[in-house]
Formats: sequence, structure tokens, C-alpha cells
Amino acid sequence: MIQDQITHLKGLKNAVILAHYYTLPEVQDIADFVGDSLALSRQAAETNADIILFAGVHFMAETAKILSPQKKVLIPDIKAGCSLSDSCPSEELVKFLHNYPNHTVLSYINCSAKVKTLSDIIVTSGNALNVVNALPKNEKIVFTPDRNLGAYINKETGREMVLWNGACHVHDQLTDEEIFKMKTKSPNAKVLAHPECKATVLALADFIGSTAAMLNFAKNDNSSEFIVATETGILYEMKKQNPNKQFYVVSNPETCACNDCEYMKLNTLEKLYHALLTESPEIILEEEVIRKALIPIKKMLKF
Repeated sequence: MIQDQITHLKGLKNAVILAHYYTLPEVQDIADFVGDSLALSRQAAETNADIILFAGVHFMAETAKILSPQKKVLIPDIKAGCSLSDSCPSEELVKFLHNYPNHTVLSYINCSAKVKTLSDIIVTSGNALNVVNALPKNEKIVFTPDRNLGAYINKETGREMVLWNGACHVHDQLTDEEIFKMKTKSPNAKVLAHPECKATVLALADFIGSTAAMLNFAKNDNSSEFIVATETGILYEMKKQNPNKQFYVVSNPETCACNDCEYMKLNTLEKLYHALLTESPEIILEEEVIRKALIPIKKMLKF
């Protein structure tokens, strides 16, 4: 079995395998750690592994390299990009920031390493509200790259952060109309939504939070049915943790299909095996990029 071959290579090469919640079930099953991107990179940094194999998307593997510059970081498919990260090219952000001098630049971790070097503080979907609330009320802020997450933070904190006009194509395509349809069929189901969704979707949510926070809510809440507004892959872990509860993911209204991230689904067992075997594709970052990108991440961790 390919799983046995992957496990053998992992031990032979002293590697650790990370898998994001949005990857395929069989990829999550073979991983040493499954979770959100920053948490995975921090877990890998604490291991004595020589190689990190990150089954996720490109910016996640970059973050792992930033936190573990001495380790070799591999990604199963170099084409596994991210629409949100790609919506904010570093060259365009440099031009944008010229219009906002004396602003603190907060960047959601779903951005490239180069964008991180242009940022003052990095935030996650789980800690963004706490970080913003900890900053002085009169502080001028530019928030990149997710306009939906930024708008949610503005609403919750009363801030007027300047927002970069980027979005995750998976979350941005979800609609309130689709949730209304699902609520008609399952009126008692609670709606869980990721803050990368549009404001109209978030307005219908019983709980808004990161992937890990939604998993925690579903586990501890007494409800037996949930409508989940995020990427389909989360359902695998949700059902594992809650076998007696029902979960319905909000579908893509354009195709009536599951709300899959095609980039996450590029991670397959065959590609994991090939990456370990050949030790490629490898994430290569310049030392200066690693040094500069680490600064705003460390600032976040202080909060």
C-alpha cells in the first residue's frame, strides 16, 4: 500500500507530515499533524524532523519554512496555490501602501512570504479580533489581503481599517440565498461560518470562527445539526469528532457542487510519496525574506 511506502520513507528521512483540514481524507489520515496553517507550522518547528512535508497550499509551506529555516520544507504539488494569497501581489501592495503612510499594516497569514515582509503584524482568523482590539483605538490600519475578514473585524471592533480588495474564491462564492434554502430543509441546524465569507453570510451565522474554532464549537454545542459555511474538507474531521451529529456544507451556487478548494485537493497520496522520494518540490526562500517575514509573525505571537 502507498500509505506503508509513505510511512517507510518518512521514517527513513526523518520527516514530519502536515495536513490542513481542507485536504483529502486519506491525506489527513497519513499526516502526523492535522490543523490550521500556523498551528501546523508551529508544531513542525517543535519537532526534531529534518524534513517538513506540508500537504496544504504554497503560502502555508512558506510559513513553515519561515518558522523552521534550518529544515527542508516540501510541498506535494508546487501548483497548489491560494486564490486569496494570489489576490495580493507584493509589488501591487507596495504601490497601494504609498497611499497610506503612517498606517500599521496588518496582514492575514493567508498571504505570501513577500507580503509578510511588508507587514507590521500577521494575524490569523482565530486571533485577528484580539490583536486589533489590543491596538490603540486611534491607530491607522491597513488590512490585507482579505476584504471579508477585514470587514468583519471593522464591524466587530468599530474600526475603519483600510481594506485590500482580496478574497478567497471558496468562501467568497457562498451566498445567503443558499443558506436560506438549507435552513428551509433543516430549520434546527445551527450555521457555522468562516470569517472569510461575505457579510451577508456571516449575518446568518450562529457562530463565526476559524476552522479550529468551528470544530471546537460543533464538538461542544448541544445541537445535532449544523450548516457549515467553509471548505468541504472540514467535514471529515467534524464527522470523526461527532459521529452522531449531522453536518451539511454550503454548496457552490454556481455549480451546485461541493465547496471544494481545487488547490487543496491537488495534494494526493501519490504526490506525497513522490515528494518524499525525490525531496521535491522544495520551498526555497531568501534569508532576507525569512528574516523580515518572521518579525511580524513574532509580533503576533506576543499578543
